Amino acid sequence: MKHLSGVVDSGIKAVREALGRAPSAKLGLILGSGLGFMAERLEKAVKIPYQKIPGFLASTAIGHEGNLVFGELSGVAVVAMQGRFHCYEGYDPSDIITPVYLMKRIGVEGLIITNASGGINTDYRAGDLIVIQDIINFSFQNPLVGENDENIGPRFPDMSTVLDMEWFERVKGRLKEKNKELKTGTYVYTLGPMYETPAEIRAFRYLGADLVGMSTVPELIACRHCGIRPFGISCVTNMAAGVLPQKLSHQEVMDTANRVKDTFANLVKVVVESYA
Repeated sequence: MKHLSGVVDSGIKAVREALGRAPSAKLGLILGSGLGFMAERLEKAVKIPYQKIPGFLASTAIGHEGNLVFGELSGVAVVAMQGRFHCYEGYDPSDIITPVYLMKRIGVEGLIITNASGGINTDYRAGDLIVIQDIINFSFQNPLVGENDENIGPRFPDMSTVLDMEWFERVKGRLKEKNKELKTGTYVYTLGPMYETPAEIRAFRYLGADLVGMSTVPELIACRHCGIRPFGISCVTNMAAGVLPQKLSHQEVMDTANRVKDTFANLVKVVVESYA
């Protein structure tokens, strides 16, 4: 892991200049493939393109607009990443998590991390929203490799709980009042960028995985490293290879995300309103 304090300092300076004030937010939001529309629903929104912020990379994947957006959601100050970075774009894992550390420095306490995923669990259907309860890092990469920056977090962060369970229980309680339930699952992280083979999906199911995708785990690790409370939401945009007799495409991912955007937006609002 590189020493990122200087990079984060430069990023905060650029954001302050763009906003015309000191940046601050209580909650963060990382929006995955096809889910960037949520940033458009923030009130009092101010967009800052990633290219204007030192330490932020270019989002080259389709459906990742590449803006840092400050605003409010349900009266809570929020900063949203409208698009994220991936290792398959050629980036170092330690560079991917720079925005998480910037969020920590400006006061973010909890981070809602979202993604589009393939469904391994045959009880899931395309369009389901699943809370990530645990992870399997099958990329064999870790953003904390290298010299640790003690100004950010400990050398060996605890990963025994990936999801902030207190936050999750409050979300469950609010949804129960509306006669709604949340599904949870284990997310396996692969490097990509190709979709997985049917044999790999069978192996992942044997290992206990319910979802598969190419993001999210570096950010979850960074949260536990720097002390941000994490909440992961995965939108099942397609069933994984071999589950159904059909080929996979990114267009299917985008189409499904668009179909469930209102349901997704409502869940994110409940998660924000449930934070304490």
